[in-house]
Amino acid sequence: MAFLAATENGTKFGGAGGMVTFDNDRWRWRGGVGLADVNLDFFGAGGVLGTAERSIGYNLDGLVSSQQVMYRFGQSSNFIAGRWIYLDLKSRFDLGRPQPVLPPHAERSSGWACPSSTTRATTSSRPRAAGPARSTACSTPRSSAATTSSRPTARMSSPISRCRGCSCSARGSMRAPREGDVPFYQLPYIEMRGIPAVRYQDEDVAVAEAELRWNVTPRWAAIGFFGSGRAWGGSADFGDADSVNAWGLGFRYLVARRLGIYMGVDLAKGPEETAIYIQAGSAWR
Repeated sequence: MAFLAATENGTKFGGAGGMVTFDNDRWRWRGGVGLADVNLDFFGAGGVLGTAERSIGYNLDGLVSSQQVMYRFGQSSNFIAGRWIYLDLKSRFDLGRPQPVLPPHAERSSGWACPSSTTRATTSSRPRAAGPARSTACSTPRSSAATTSSRPTARMSSPISRCRGCSCSARGSMRAPREGDVPFYQLPYIEMRGIPAVRYQDEDVAVAEAELRWNVTPRWAAIGFFGSGRAWGGSADFGDADSVNAWGLGFRYLVARRLGIYMGVDLAKGPEETAIYIQAGSAWR
């Protein structure tokens, strides 16, 4: 695939990537390379900006590359994966406004280039690499990089019940940077439908979400979902941090029966705004 996009706030990005299977799905590769000129808002770690303002704008400009190879053990659903990420980004705050207070270990430098490698073990019952409907996945990657910290991550998603065309699934994830200097824009953030990207950041983040799907017909399905996330560590302990909740409704259409790929639209309501998402495959990556 190739992509080129722009948004109303001046963000522009483009690139190319793909997903390929080899040897009867024993090997999987997916990756991409792109150029980005992205305008975002930083709200501070734990919502603490230290400038008497709600947020401050910043720009990220540079190269992004992500490459991953997975190998299946025998006929099982177990894989071992290696992932290589390279970022060469320059960050700029608006110099005409007060500079924000950054959490410990969060670098403020104007340039940041870093290769990062990850090895992980994964189990997945998805019938295809892109199949969203029946999935169980659990992974705990461990990263190493020369100039940044490791970013331990644990995530799991699984169907928990099925009956008469209905299914209920849940997912949970935790992320945390550790030793070393981490750019402020690389701090973990709550990633969930209804929550703007990088809106809630801190040193540690946990997310839990549940989704109910009802297949009205063999190809059409209605869904409802609810999730909750919490960011803590830099400004507050876990017990003192506030939870952020979001919920929504959507529909799916089975566009590729042989591959089991659904497409559809979600309408999600968060604590501050309502957003529309166009989904291809699973909403949980």
